[in-house]
Amino acid sequence: MGRIQAQSAAIADRADAGCGLLARLRLDDPEFEARMGEVLAGAEKRLQDSARDAGDPRIADLTGHLAAAGGKRLRPVLVLLGAEFGDPWRHGVTDAAVIAELVHISSLYHDDVMDEAETRHGVPSANVRWGRRTAVFGGDWLLARSAQLAAGLGPQALRLNAETAGRLVAGQLRELTGPAPGEDPVSHYFQVIAGKTAALLSMSLGIGALQAGAPEPYVRALTAYGEHLGAAFQIADDLLDLAAPAEDTGKERGKDLLAGVASLPVLLALADLDPDNEELRALLADGPVTQPAAHRRALELFDTASATAQAAAIMHQRLAAARDALGVLPQRTARRALDALCDFVAFRTT
Repeated sequence: MGRIQAQSAAIADRADAGCGLLARLRLDDPEFEARMGEVLAGAEKRLQDSARDAGDPRIADLTGHLAAAGGKRLRPVLVLLGAEFGDPWRHGVTDAAVIAELVHISSLYHDDVMDEAETRHGVPSANVRWGRRTAVFGGDWLLARSAQLAAGLGPQALRLNAETAGRLVAGQLRELTGPAPGEDPVSHYFQVIAGKTAALLSMSLGIGALQAGAPEPYVRALTAYGEHLGAAFQIADDLLDLAAPAEDTGKERGKDLLAGVASLPVLLALADLDPDNEELRALLADGPVTQPAAHRRALELFDTASATAQAAAIMHQRLAAARDALGVLPQRTARRALDALCDFVAFRTT
């Protein structure tokens, strides 16, 4: 297979990731899914070109590294679903999908440096391959590239891009610094995930709707939906870490416990003063649970802990709020897809 053929095959594979997500929603609309697949393929090619558009091939290797590695492409899918409430063929919708994914990928470079991650999407992380400082600058370059594309779409897209970048960084900084003295750790958690997770899902839907010329009430509804879906998505990840086997999640069960991550179930368990929770609270009191026997016991206790049930209830509340936000949108396949995404998030934890 020649280089151009190989690149085309890789682009098709990446676009298929987004189509695969849509297929899992069981929309029963082959025409809609085929049209989305066509647009996703165009967005994927534009993404690969944009991520490597650095001039210097050495920089291009760095900045194109994670884009080429793949991913679920959730954010481009959300952009295109948001665009369905206006004119989905309007100029700039494809670039809007690329902008959302570039911001996401840039955050992965920074996250991997913070977490000292060794792999991402099945390939060595940028910090392992090029070093921490270089990886940070790679993420910065991708964020700047997203702003360049957003500037080409006009002031609204550029403002939304800048606001989202600010929220992402603020979320990362809050996570690094931890709660302020006297601050409720659970409230702090929600501030962190609002910046690190919800902001980008909200932006994806909003920029898609804006670029497609959707009515303002639709844009507001879609961005509100994205905020709630993003929070629920992160809580689902927290719950999955405690419950799902590695073959389902691609990572070791309880990895967040090993790292001392302040997930929502952990924070709720630490705040639960019920005598029945005393053993779990004691296991979590010192942060990372690294001793094998203690780690196994903590996972066992989380299976029946009230903190786990509380976190699941909060997740379902946010999913219900996301669905409520869809109320003003017209009935069409894209709305059914957004509703089904709520079921998809909930199903991941059962």
